[in-house]
Amino acid sequence: MISNKLYSLLKVAETRSFTRAAEQLSLTQPAVSQHIQALEKELNVHIFERSSNELHVTHEGEIVIKYAKRMQALYNNLNRDLKTEKNSIRSLTVGITHTAESNAIAETLAKYVNSHESMTIKILTDTTNNLYDMLRNFELDFAFVEGKINDPALRYMMLDTDSLVLAVSPTHRLAKQSMVTIRDLKKEKLILRLPDSNTRNLFVSSLEAHNMSVDDFNVLLEINNIATIKDLIRRDIGVSVLAKSACQDELKKKKIVVLPIENLSMVREINIVYTQDFEHFSILDEIVGDYNEMKG
Repeated sequence: MISNKLYSLLKVAETRSFTRAAEQLSLTQPAVSQHIQALEKELNVHIFERSSNELHVTHEGEIVIKYAKRMQALYNNLNRDLKTEKNSIRSLTVGITHTAESNAIAETLAKYVNSHESMTIKILTDTTNNLYDMLRNFELDFAFVEGKINDPALRYMMLDTDSLVLAVSPTHRLAKQSMVTIRDLKKEKLILRLPDSNTRNLFVSSLEAHNMSVDDFNVLLEINNIATIKDLIRRDIGVSVLAKSACQDELKKKKIVVLPIENLSMVREINIVYTQDFEHFSILDEIVGDYNEMKG
């Protein structure tokens, strides 16, 4: 049902090369070029352009590729659903943020799949914005995200609430305090998440509410991998503002100490987000139940 022209388009977009796309599709390079030319003629757009021997996607091409991905994902979902029994589901593709990867959510999904022998779950970890794009393109069944966005095509089920805290080594000078101040924080070497993370954005917006910015602090490193950040904290190389839920294992083992930051209220929802076409709510209810049981 998906034309060869779309397969060629997606492969060229992925490889940024007509030659490599042809090799991977077992086609000739002229055949791939003809597919792209036919699409451009049909849609009356230029999808790719060359500059300095490099292939670039035009603005119109990005739109075409976005919809081609949706069509491919829908076709893949159709094949999957036709292979399952009516009103049943055997496999799930679930998105989680880097923060969720470090808390009880991944463990909850493992527990769920272990109690359903016929079920398989594929977990994709990415930034919140990328997870939303994958949901809109029907590449995910649902995702775990922090907060919400205003999109009428999406639906939410609240899983939990979480807060951002200052994470420090148990041997750090602040570890025995019950709370830290902004003045305390300005004296520390900060290890922060990258600017595209919700954790970083919530911290920044909380600072801005008090007429401050990240530039007022000594940011030593910016890292997206939370496990790496926590390892650096344990070695007392720096401190970080992290979701408390992402530090639960280290807290139990007393490898990290977390402290609230005075006057910075950084509380947010953890939600399960899905498209309006999703129908398997009994699965979500069971996952929420497993999560609450694990936390309890």
